[in-house]
Amino acid sequence: MQKEFEMSMMGELSFFLGLQIKQSKEGIFLCQSKYCKEILKKFEMENCKAATTPMSTNYYMSVDEAGTVVDQTKHRRLISSLLYLTASRPDIMFIVCLCARLQSSSRESHFKAAKRILKYLKGTTFVGLWYPSHSPIHLVGYSDSNFAGCKLDRKSTSGTCHLPGSSLISWHSKKASLCSFVNC
Repeated sequence: MQKEFEMSMMGELSFFLGLQIKQSKEGIFLCQSKYCKEILKKFEMENCKAATTPMSTNYYMSVDEAGTVVDQTKHRRLISSLLYLTASRPDIMFIVCLCARLQSSSRESHFKAAKRILKYLKGTTFVGLWYPSHSPIHLVGYSDSNFAGCKLDRKSTSGTCHLPGSSLISWHSKKASLCSFVNC
């Protein structure tokens, strides 16, 4: 009985491991706007111009061996920060994972792509996940994949998301472990 009393004394959950939780009668909203602002400040991008997308539609990320080498530590710190942000931001999952794949040989073009994500976050700081309280429960799943879409190693990438009603509860993006072609 004492433990129940102690938990109720703490009040409603509003912040947990970098996630901001806003509860109302209409539902629950999860976001990481405070963490997002901290990342922008940490990488000196709080005054940057906002981008409308996390990645240009015609952008192709390559190994870029001829490119200028950048500070590995700073680049890895940025990628780590962005990976943690994907806990509530499935909209940046694909490009952040793509940047993470190339962080072992960080080049100026890779760092520029990661900074583009920060510019996108600047304009979408308060985006998060909404879980309405009165939504019909029917499980819906979506999946998509490409065939040999990665130009670096010709591997496919697939992704899924699951929604009971209109609330996103699960998402993932994965690069295939095997080459898409038979003779690879």
